Amino acid sequence: MLTALLAASVASTAVHYTDNFIAIATYPGTDTIAPGSGRAAVVATWVVLTAVGVAGYRLYLRGRHPLAELCLAVYSVTGISTLGHYLSGGTSKLPAWRHVSIAADGALGLAVLAFALWGVVTRPSRATPAV
Repeated sequence: MLTALLAASVASTAVHYTDNFIAIATYPGTDTIAPGSGRAAVVATWVVLTAVGVAGYRLYLRGRHPLAELCLAVYSVTGISTLGHYLSGGTSKLPAWRHVSIAADGALGLAVLAFALWGVVTRPSRATPAV
């Protein structure tokens, strides 16, 4: 399940962040950001957070669950944060496919976060018994 979820999230965010890079000036609320700085931030954010997500996946496969879940929770910000486009207003001018991209990123980010939290909640307690 994690493989499919992470693959879908990486693909979705790759499309969305690539669009942000190419068409940054068309997104509402970006008029105060220099295009060069904005593009650099988009690339750096996606690369760093995706690397954290891939690290979380690899840690999960190795059974290093607490650290894996932390990495996956951090990675989930990649998708969840795209919902922030709706905070600046003016999104009604975006084409429908961009709304689908934003919604997919947000939903997949929330699903990755839910997976990480599920892992934390269902992990057996490691508390030491009272002596």
